[in-house]
Amino acid sequence: MRILLIGRGKMGRLIRETAEAAGDEITAALGRSDLDSLGRMGRVADVVMDFSRPESLPEICAYIRRTGTPLLSGTTGFTPAERRQLEALGDAAPVLWAANFSLGMAVFVRALQAVSGVLRPDFDIEITETHHNQKEDAPSGSAKLLLEAIDPAGAMRVVCGREGNTGKRAKDEIGVHSLRGGTVAGTHTVHFLGPDEELEITHRAASRQIFVNGALHMARLLSGRPRGAYDLQKILFGE
Repeated sequence: MRILLIGRGKMGRLIRETAEAAGDEITAALGRSDLDSLGRMGRVADVVMDFSRPESLPEICAYIRRTGTPLLSGTTGFTPAERRQLEALGDAAPVLWAANFSLGMAVFVRALQAVSGVLRPDFDIEITETHHNQKEDAPSGSAKLLLEAIDPAGAMRVVCGREGNTGKRAKDEIGVHSLRGGTVAGTHTVHFLGPDEELEITHRAASRQIFVNGALHMARLLSGRPRGAYDLQKILFGE
């Protein structure tokens, strides 16, 4: 597989090392300093893998629309409008965005979709997420993914942290709490707190390698598909 890689941070470097060790070819690896070279490139890869920053989106969109190259994006921190812009690329190429590419997280999301509707009427729901001290966005993209699985209609009120005298906890809220420190690759827990019983579901990432392995696996599945905006869950579970 030939890969055009956008992002030369920790994830980008690990994707390059893992892909090349597997025999894949990195045709180019671009960062903030040379991203403008996309405007001079033709189609040079089977798939574009983007693990950069939201501000790279305009140039990436222009390239995908011009070349029709499949796009897999793991960039987080997009605004809702930017997410819509990304998904709209599906009319030009196969596109897949996910906040988290680990297989375990995909199963976590599926489990939440199955149990949240049963527990939500009587249980309070809180999310805690922990990441390394260099992570810039909060809540994490994965925490937002879990929120969407719990409350797909967006009917509940999201409260990010609590301070001072905020009154009693409302039934229609979901608390989200972000912890940052050390070198934690990512830990996410959803707490269902009910009358006289509690249920917690936790996913722990020991390293970024699980995200890299999942992203490369999904990139192989995406390449060659028809145009469209794809959902990781539906691809993995054959829907």
